[in-house]
Amino acid sequence: MGLEGDLESKPPCHPRACAIQDCLGRNNYQEAKCSNLIDALYECCDAFYRKHGDDATSASCPKANLLRLKMKQRQDEQEKRTS
Repeated sequence: MGLEGDLESKPPCHPRACAIQDCLGRNNYQEAKCSNLIDALYECCDAFYRKHGDDATSASCPKANLLRLKMKQRQDEQEKRTS
């Protein structure tokens, strides 16, 4: 399912949150091995908030302000690794 389909799921972005849980279970809860799926969830949640506003809620997404903080932290970490 693509981004639009994941946004329309009930709750929004739920397939991506489930993919993270499955990945963590398969990889002994090593978050680094599921990093691409975490980024995909954050992408979906960011699109969800852009579409519905920061006051919208989804059980699969962190609050909008926390999401943006986590996205910035992940971007900063990625930049450190590539520089």
